[in-house]
Amino acid sequence: MSLLTLLPFIVLIGAMFLMTRSAKKKQQQAADMRNQMQPGSGIRTIGGMYATVKEVNEDTVLVDAGPGVDLLFAKNAIGAVLTDDEYNRIVHGVEHDLKSDADIVPDDASSLTATDEPAADASGDDKAVDLGKKDAADEPADEAAEAKTDAEPKKTDGDSEAK
Repeated sequence: MSLLTLLPFIVLIGAMFLMTRSAKKKQQQAADMRNQMQPGSGIRTIGGMYATVKEVNEDTVLVDAGPGVDLLFAKNAIGAVLTDDEYNRIVHGVEHDLKSDADIVPDDASSLTATDEPAADASGDDKAVDLGKKDAADEPADEAAEAKTDAEPKKTDGDSEAK
C-alpha cells in the first residue's frame, strides 16, 4: 500500500487522539476543582442551584441551600466552585467595589453625546420629517379601493385557455 492511501487513516487516528486527550484534561481539571471544595465555599450545581458547602465526604457533598435546607449531592453534580465575591454577587446581590475612585459608566450613551445646547434647539425646526411613508388614513378612499381590486385575482366564468 502506498502512503497516500494510509494518510487519511493516520489523520483520523491523530484527531481522535487529540480529542480524547483534551477531554481527559477537562475531566481532570473538574476533578481537581471538586477536590478543592471546603466547608463554607459557594458552589453552583450542574442543575444551576447555588448553595454553600457544609460538609465534604469522599463521594458526596452536603450543602446548605437556604435556612434549614440541607441537601446531599454527589461530587460529580457540582458544576463550579465559586469565589466568595462571585458567590455574594450572584446569590446576595452584593457588589464588591474594587474601583471606588473610577468613573461611573452610564447605562445609556446619552451623556456621551451631550453638547452645550440640546439637539432639538440645534435643528431649529420643530416640524415632523416626512420619510415618504403614507398612512392608510392619508390615502383617498377611491385609491384604496383601486388598490384592493388590483390585489384580488380576477374571476373568470370557468373558461380558460389551458385546455
